[in-house]
Amino acid sequence: MISFSYDKIRRLQDRLIPAGLFACALLSVLTTLFIVGILAVEAVSFFREVSIWEFVTGTTWTPLFDPQHWGILPLVAGTLMVGVGAALFAIPLGLGSAIYLSEYANKRTRVIVKPILEILAGVPTIVYGYFSLVFITPVLQAIIPSTQVFNALSASIAVGIMITPMISSLSEEALLAVPNSMREGAYALGATKLEATHKVVIPYALSGIIASIVLAVSRALGETMIVTVAAGATPSLSLNYLESIQTMTAYIVQVSMGDTPMGSVEYQSIFAVGITLFLFTLVMNFAAIAITKRFKIGE
Repeated sequence: MISFSYDKIRRLQDRLIPAGLFACALLSVLTTLFIVGILAVEAVSFFREVSIWEFVTGTTWTPLFDPQHWGILPLVAGTLMVGVGAALFAIPLGLGSAIYLSEYANKRTRVIVKPILEILAGVPTIVYGYFSLVFITPVLQAIIPSTQVFNALSASIAVGIMITPMISSLSEEALLAVPNSMREGAYALGATKLEATHKVVIPYALSGIIASIVLAVSRALGETMIVTVAAGATPSLSLNYLESIQTMTAYIVQVSMGDTPMGSVEYQSIFAVGITLFLFTLVMNFAAIAITKRFKIGE
């Protein structure tokens, strides 16, 4: 009797656990679909009032002033400036620290350094924003006097600091997943530690490294509070890192402050900007998948 009850419970568990896991996966997919659906519906309402061609090709963005202009290129330029600047700062720093921790650091050093590095991931982004404003910007102004109070460079550096732990942690996991036999084979052929790391370990873990970089850069493109505080609110196509800019996320924050009537074309513009940002990250993820497949070992 006890055995029968136990077997019955096990069979029930075998049915319920997969169903629960499937429900979790389905919930994630449905959440994504609902978000995209809301963005699309509101964006369609916006594009009934504003020409898509003007939105995509216009070089002036002044939706809250008269005369109104709806060209999103200045916001796209500001977003890409911060994303590229943050990547140029974070990729060498994050990847270098990952290589050191996985290949060169002893166990004691790793136990001390890694938690300190990952503390950066827990710092609120608003703190990074004000750190950029009150520390990074004055340092830049001391070096380059023409630097404005609100500028793209200080925001890029702050965002780069924020995403460095993400690149470092994920890249380190990819490097640690490389079998030791790969390293030992390289050493057996006479390779030095540097040669084994550069020519064997990194290529083997390249797909994981690329995934970490794409994830971090996507996070940088979607960052809100740092760019809102430090980068300014001046949509510009100048591409000058020392001047004030505005990103897509910063504009969404500006309109969401409550001064814009809900349902107006100005309010609906945040959904058009949001779906544009979503498409950017989607393209990046597809590119990452293609690159990962291209460099995946054994294919």
